[in-house]
Amino acid sequence: MHIKMHIGIDDTDSISGGCTTYIGALIIEELLKNRETKFIDYPNLIRLNPNIPWKTRGNGAVALRIEVLYDESTKIEEKVVKKVLENAYLDKNTEPTVAFLKGEVPTILKNFAYESIRRRMDIDQAVKIAEKSNVKLFTLNNKKRGIVGAISAIGLTLDDGDYTYELLAYRKKENYGKKREIDEKSVYEMDKLTSPYTFNNIDYEKNRILITPRGPDPVLFGIRGENPEILLTALKRIRVYEPIERWVIYKTNQGTDMHYMDVKRIKELKCYDAVKLLGKVCSPPKIIRGGHLLLTITDEYSDTIECAIYEPTKRLKKTAMYLQCGDTIKVYGVVKEHNNTLMINVEKLYVKKLEKITKKLNPKCPICGATMKSEGKNKGFKCEKCKYKANINTKKEERIILRNIYEGIYLPPPRSQRHLTKPLIRYTNERRSNLQQKMIKNWYWSETLHTNINQNESNEEE
Repeated sequence: MHIKMHIGIDDTDSISGGCTTYIGALIIEELLKNRETKFIDYPNLIRLNPNIPWKTRGNGAVALRIEVLYDESTKIEEKVVKKVLENAYLDKNTEPTVAFLKGEVPTILKNFAYESIRRRMDIDQAVKIAEKSNVKLFTLNNKKRGIVGAISAIGLTLDDGDYTYELLAYRKKENYGKKREIDEKSVYEMDKLTSPYTFNNIDYEKNRILITPRGPDPVLFGIRGENPEILLTALKRIRVYEPIERWVIYKTNQGTDMHYMDVKRIKELKCYDAVKLLGKVCSPPKIIRGGHLLLTITDEYSDTIECAIYEPTKRLKKTAMYLQCGDTIKVYGVVKEHNNTLMINVEKLYVKKLEKITKKLNPKCPICGATMKSEGKNKGFKCEKCKYKANINTKKEERIILRNIYEGIYLPPPRSQRHLTKPLIRYTNERRSNLQQKMIKNWYWSETLHTNINQNESNEEE
């Protein structure tokens, strides 16, 4: 009898090295060797709350969803745990967790997963949710921090709402820490060919390639896109001058804004929440030390909160400088504590309604068009150029002052965007259907697995 099995993996890397998605790729290869094992969805790369202070880089966890023979499930658990232990980058800050769930994902676990992307979750609560959901946990040395990510990866099934894909290519071990040998010109060519169905490949403001990470981890490059087919097209266009060990297409919540939760009242905010909050500007923007910008907004209940827009956001900060008191805006960002007071670190800005700024000016002369001059209080206006004298009841004209800002959505440049932040190019490509796409055949490749498959096929023919 076949059963569904969900495998969640988290906290196998550190700032110094390692990569949870790479361990996921190694496990995928191990599972694909067994022809009785069937993947029922693409591997999932789940980005958790990007604001948790102890996160490593992108705060990503991995979920693998398979169909297996019931009698094989225990052996699979053992193989997965063994692979994690062999390949996790273990140091004092690493707390690897592997989670296993058989059958359907319960609603209680799905709800927990959504919460974990939007706010800080309690480890003890995660353990209780795992028990109620019949999730089997493996933790190293009884350290439990990775439980939140591992069970959240299982819980966030990405079977409704918006999602994207990422093709991740990995390096040979001997090249870790070395400069990534990629033809940058080919990345520009790929971007031109595949846009808007791939995104955040390049930061054109700085002419900087964004598909390559900078750390010592195993990732050679990652291409983000709307569907697996476009990622394969993009892969063929990238020219690399070092060997690719393997690549895998992950289904992911990246580029979806999934982490932002709607909050109506400032009083509801908690530290580390990722929020979107509608309010009115109630104090003019000011630049502080370091080139950062501060402004204050108020909600409809007259509570106020300070918002910080940091200098590296560049165009976002430049836009915010033109805001005026009375403008209605929605800020997207993370709640942080500064000097025992909560504030919002803004990552995205929606200028919903601009306050009309007017100025009273002397009227124009109807004869020659020159600006007339006041002759004193209640004495009317006179044109010095043609000597025309206006009626005593003539008033100053109220004119709308043009502003250097427009209503709309503003983001920082791609190099400063979070993994989860939805880029502008995706605002016409979001998924709104619950229909699941059929998996393509070529979603995973490695040299060793490809060789083994060819050998097996040759033996069967003989």
